Amino acid sequence: MKSLLIICSLSLQISGTSQTKSVDLILQDISVVDILHNKIHEHQSVVINKGRIVAVGTNGIRKNYQTHHLLRSTGKYIMPSLWDMHVHFGGDTLKEENKWLLPLFIANGVTTVRDCAGDISPSVLEWKKEIAENKLEGPTIFTSGPKLEGPKSIWPGDLEIANETEMNMALDSLQGLKVDFIKITDNALDPALFVASIKASRKRGWKVSGHAPVQYTLNELSDAGLSTVEHLGYLIRAASKDEDSITLLRREGKINAKEASLQLMQTIDSATAIRKFKLLAANGTAVVPTINGSSVVAYLDQNNHQHDEYLKYLGPALKRTYAWRVERASKDDAQAIEARHKSFEAAAHLIPWLYQAGVPFLAGTDAGYLNSFNYPGIGIHDELAIMVHYGLPVHEALKASVINGPAFFNQLKDFGSVEKNKIADLLILDANPLSDIHNTKKIYALIRKGIYLDRAALDNLLRITEQKVALKESAEKK
Repeated sequence: MKSLLIICSLSLQISGTSQTKSVDLILQDISVVDILHNKIHEHQSVVINKGRIVAVGTNGIRKNYQTHHLLRSTGKYIMPSLWDMHVHFGGDTLKEENKWLLPLFIANGVTTVRDCAGDISPSVLEWKKEIAENKLEGPTIFTSGPKLEGPKSIWPGDLEIANETEMNMALDSLQGLKVDFIKITDNALDPALFVASIKASRKRGWKVSGHAPVQYTLNELSDAGLSTVEHLGYLIRAASKDEDSITLLRREGKINAKEASLQLMQTIDSATAIRKFKLLAANGTAVVPTINGSSVVAYLDQNNHQHDEYLKYLGPALKRTYAWRVERASKDDAQAIEARHKSFEAAAHLIPWLYQAGVPFLAGTDAGYLNSFNYPGIGIHDELAIMVHYGLPVHEALKASVINGPAFFNQLKDFGSVEKNKIADLLILDANPLSDIHNTKKIYALIRKGIYLDRAALDNLLRITEQKVALKESAEKK
C-alpha cells in the first residue's frame, strides 16, 4: 500500500510537470504599471517566452510555468519601455559618432525611436535593418528618411522640390526607400506646395510630420492631413484671437515673421486656444512638444551646460555641432533674452489647454546632432518631466511615450502595455513612476525583446560609449 502511494505521488508529480510550460523568464511579485488606466497592480507575476509576454496575473500563475530564470521582484515596478518620437541622426562626416548614440537609448530604457530626418539616411536605414535582425545593439528605428523641403534649404540632405512633379518624384523615391512616415519642413518650401505634399503623402498611405508654415492657420494644415505638429512653438498661433488676420498678412507679405510672432503672442486667449485645439483633436492631429530642448536654448543665459555630466557620452565632432545655437544665443542682448524667455513660456503654458481640448501628445526630444545639449537617451526622461511641470498629468506624459508612440505607427497590438501577447520591451523601475515622473530615471533593469539586461549591463553600454568618446578626444589632441 505504501509503495502504491509513492507511485501515485510520483505519477501526480510527473503529470503536473508535464502540464507546466517551460518559459524563458518569470518576474515574480512585481507591481505592474497600468498607464492607460493610471493604476498600479501589485503582487503580479509576468511570464515571458520567446520575446513576448505569455501571461500576467497574480503570483498564483507561477505554478503553471517552469523556468531557469525566476526573478523575485518585490518592490519593483514594470511598465512598457520608452519611445522617443523625435530624434535626429545626421552630419555626413559624423556617421561613427551617430552610431555611438544607439546604445545610449537602450541604456536609458528607450527601445524605440522615430528618426525625423537628417543627411545620413542610408546609414540610418542600414542600422534599422541590423537592429531588427539583432545584429546591432540599439533601439528599433522608425524613420522618415530625408525630408521634403524647397530649393536651397538650409538643412543638408533634404529632398528639395519646386513643383508637384518634383514632389511626386520625391515621394516615389521615399516609397522606394520604404520609409515609415513623411517629414516636411518650411524653411524654403513654397507654402502651397507644403499643403499639396501633405495631401499627396496621405493619399499614398503615410502619416505626415512637419513644421507649420505661417502662411496657413494651424487648422488649415490639420484639415489638409498633417498628422503631427513638431515643436510646441508652432501652436502659439492657434491660441491667438487674431490668427486668421495675421496669417493673411503673412500670406500677402505685409508683415515679417518677427512682427507676426509678436502680434500672435500679444493676442493669446485661453477660450480661443481650446476651441481651435479641439478642431486639431477632432482631426487626430497630435503635437510633439520637444519642450525640453526648447527650454535649454531659451535659458542658455542661466545654464550654459558646459559641465553637464552626460557630455562624456557624446563624440567630440557631434558636440561641436552644438556651437551654432550657443553662439547665436550669446549675441542676444537683454531684450532678446527676455523675448526668448517669454516665447518659451508662452508655448509651454499651452500644454494644459491642449490637454483640455483632447489633443494627443507624442513625447519626443529633438535629440541628436545640431540641437544643443539635447541628449539622446536621457533626454526623454527630461522631456516627460518638463511636460508634467507645465501641467500634463503624469500618466498622460507616460502615455505620450509608451502608448501614443506605438499608436502613431499602428503598433498597439504589440506594444503599449504589460499584457499577454505583447512584445517584451519592458522597463523595470525601483520606484512608482505614476507617483513621481522623475522615477522613470530609476532604472533597475530593461527587458529588450525578451532579453533581460540588469543595471550592470546597462551601465556597461554607457561605459563602452564613454571609452570610445575618450579615445577619439585623446586622438584629436595629439
